Amino acid sequence: MGLQLTGIHHLTAITANAPGNLRFYTRTLGLRLVKKTVNQDDTSAYHLFYADAEATPGTDLTFFDWPVGRERRGTNSIVRTSLRVASPKSLAWWKQHLSGETVATGEIGDVGGYPSLDFEDPEGQRLRLVSDGGKGDSHPWAQSPVPIEHQIRGLGPIVISVPDVTNTEAVLTKVMNMHKARDYVSPDGQGQVHVFEMGKGGPAAELHVAVQPGLAPARQGAGAVHHVAFRAPDRETLHQWTARLAEFRLPSSGEVERYYFRSLYFREPNGILFEIATDGPGFTADEPLETLGESLALPPFLEPKRASIEAGLKPLA
Repeated sequence: MGLQLTGIHHLTAITANAPGNLRFYTRTLGLRLVKKTVNQDDTSAYHLFYADAEATPGTDLTFFDWPVGRERRGTNSIVRTSLRVASPKSLAWWKQHLSGETVATGEIGDVGGYPSLDFEDPEGQRLRLVSDGGKGDSHPWAQSPVPIEHQIRGLGPIVISVPDVTNTEAVLTKVMNMHKARDYVSPDGQGQVHVFEMGKGGPAAELHVAVQPGLAPARQGAGAVHHVAFRAPDRETLHQWTARLAEFRLPSSGEVERYYFRSLYFREPNGILFEIATDGPGFTADEPLETLGESLALPPFLEPKRASIEAGLKPLA
């Protein structure tokens, strides 16, 4: 089978309202704040990580806090993030719950082969709940306001928009070893969506590519997605991916030590930022599992700057 990615690792988006973001994702969506840290390349900005109870790779939805205006939607961008729940019954619960929180939703229906429910966060971040049938492990958080049986289980298919699939498909299949599984009509009526699977496939290991040549290019801002990361089990596998990108002469960042995982960044042909990240060592590298996210965590190379970093951050409460 050769070198394989094993699924979605995390997705990083942009907020201009960190306190509101924290309230929505922990109180309304019931996720756990598993790491409160800063953007390692811009320490004036929070980097907030939300996940399941154990901060499992594949469950992380993360945000950079930047003082920016709203995004301009369009192509050449990541356009919707799916979050997995256990069943269509859970989707019905979520539709009622979100309505009670004055969050507008679409109707429950099939999207790309999965029962789904679309909605947006207060800044226009486009989200989709999908039923994964309860397959695979889950780690519910006992302190979540969402009942255990309806909690978000992890990331589902990520949808990107491109004007032409040809070069993107070449990178996904020939470089990243994904395979094309199926396609469907985009639910927004704009083009066809091609489904690419990695590893064993399934909703936690799919990238959906919408071909939308009629859209103008997007401009990032609050409500946009910054990048999507794919899973590599360990450093040795990441080294192999680094060598593979070089073999195909695909420009990359080279390997970057993020302390909680090790990363490799590159762009697909339309400029969308991809990352390959290792599963370990994980978020318990500097905090006990029981108290994840309760205090500002900094990787060792930033620890000497803690006082100045903390002085530049806005309160989250």
